[in-house]
Amino acid sequence: MTGSTGTAAAPPAEHAHADADGAVLVVDGVTVRFAGVTALDDVSFAVRARHIHAVIGPNGAGKSTLFNVLSAVYRPASGAVRFHGTDLTRLRPHRLAALGVARTFQNIALLPGASVLENLLLGRHQLLRPGALWRAGHGRPGRALRDHRERVRDIADFVGLANLLDVPAGGLSYGDQKRVEIARALCMEPALLLLDEPAAGMNAHETTRTAQLIRDVRDSLGIPVLLVEHDMGLVMGIADRVTVLDFGRRIADGTPEEVQRDPEVLRAYLGSGDDTAPSGTPEQPAPATPSER
Repeated sequence: MTGSTGTAAAPPAEHAHADADGAVLVVDGVTVRFAGVTALDDVSFAVRARHIHAVIGPNGAGKSTLFNVLSAVYRPASGAVRFHGTDLTRLRPHRLAALGVARTFQNIALLPGASVLENLLLGRHQLLRPGALWRAGHGRPGRALRDHRERVRDIADFVGLANLLDVPAGGLSYGDQKRVEIARALCMEPALLLLDEPAAGMNAHETTRTAQLIRDVRDSLGIPVLLVEHDMGLVMGIADRVTVLDFGRRIADGTPEEVQRDPEVLRAYLGSGDDTAPSGTPEQPAPATPSER
């Protein structure tokens, strides 16, 4: 995979610092309620620099609600989410990109008729002047726009898409489309990458490539990653730390090894009707329940 070459540069220096304790993102006592139903109940954890941090839990645990809080889509009833000291819960979603927070979604959201290059250029929208995005994909762009296109090509090479830049995104395999989404997020030059079920719907080969790409983002680019994922094999194989939710509460937070031995985690998985505990065996994703929306 070309990602091992580390072609793409590190994020901008102004985003590349962490708090004194090494945390770049702090989730502090977040509570979310919907019509009297508590979807998240006083959830706290921290994502550290150069770490892959996974959030897992049975269906209905509150994982999607948490990601929507981190993306400033939902505002919690109480608590805060601090990214380098800035409370994200007080911002509108479009402000996150300027702070260096990029997110992918479980469902593919590409422009199928546009080329991979054009889709990736959308990730540069915060870095381009008004109207420049169209000129970057058409005609004869100026020096600044040529630089943006070159940067996009570097990132495409990093994720293994260099030979597909001129292909319509809708013509790619499912796994490659998911890689385009990760690459588009990287085109934002993020200081934190949020991945919402990056391996959902993938076969074993695609999952293995995605796992390696996420490692490369951490190791070669130094970008911390926070992911929600159902595939326990992927999570336990790449995560530095794992937070476990159950019915909106945090029931465990630790290394993959610690989490796999935690009695509360085993109870949550085995007692909820799931036939697979988080021991490294992939679990098939299921549609979100109302408490996760």
